[in-house]
Formats: sequence, structure tokens, C-alpha cells
Amino acid sequence: MRPYSNIFIGHMNINIIQIGKTKASFIRDAEHEYMKRLRPYAKINVITIKDSEKGDIKRIKEEEGRSLSAALNKLPADSIVIALDENGREFTSPQLAGYIGKKIDIGLQNITFIIGGCYGLADFVLTSAELKLSFSKLTFTHELIRPFLYEQLYRCFTLIKGKKYHY
Repeated sequence: MRPYSNIFIGHMNINIIQIGKTKASFIRDAEHEYMKRLRPYAKINVITIKDSEKGDIKRIKEEEGRSLSAALNKLPADSIVIALDENGREFTSPQLAGYIGKKIDIGLQNITFIIGGCYGLADFVLTSAELKLSFSKLTFTHELIRPFLYEQLYRCFTLIKGKKYHY
């Protein structure tokens, strides 16, 4: 993969909208580590939406979906939205870096990732996303996928910049 220009350094904004707080300290530690590593490449803005606790699964997904949509409406209109979903498209790390690199090439400065709650995302949230991204055919908790996302974003930026990290 060819290195991209330095133009995006400090100008790329990555928004992560997630349902519920990260409760496990070992997951929070991993999140903090990769947030620190990402700082030279992008400004990371994490928006945490309170999770819904009462009702059936459909109602919980709908309520959380409305909250996610409200948060999305407050972000820049030019932000592309990527929803993490178990049925989404799978990428290799270099493919994801290429996808993000192409967005950088056209001058995109805002990417928003959505991580649903324990039941996933409402259909209307999924259809509003430009890309539905799956990390694996395996199922991970909504908390555990967060540091995976941060690590993959860090890996993407090192690939884009031609730095040693990805082997």
C-alpha cells in the first residue's frame, strides 16, 4: 500500500458512537492505549449513549436507534457512517486501510463508526450507514469490539503512512 499525504494528520476526525459505558477495566485499559496511539493520526470523539434496559429486544433496539440517530444528526453532514454489524462486510486490515485511504484521498475529514448495544443495531440505523462492517463471523460483546476497532484504526493509519506495525 502506498503512503498517503500528510494532509490528514491532525485534520481527520473519527467519531465513535457507542451504546453503554465500558464497564470492564481491562477493556478500558486497551481503549486508552489505542486512543493514545491514534492521537498523532486523528482526533477521536467518543459519544456514549445510555443503554436501554427495559422491554423486549425490538423495543430496546428501536429506542437505542433513535438515540443513535439523534447523535448522528449533531455530527458534520459530510461524515461517512460505518456501522459495526455481525452481518456486515468483512475486510482484511490492508483492505480497510485502503478504504479509509481512498476517503482521505477525496478530502474526507470525518468518519463515524456506530457500535450498537448488546442486541445490535436497529434496521433503520443500519440502512443509514454507508458501510456495514463485520470484524468476524464470530460474535463479540459490544464492549469488547471497541478496542478491536481502535486497534484496527491504528493499524490502518500505520499502513496508510507506510509505517512498520502491520506484519
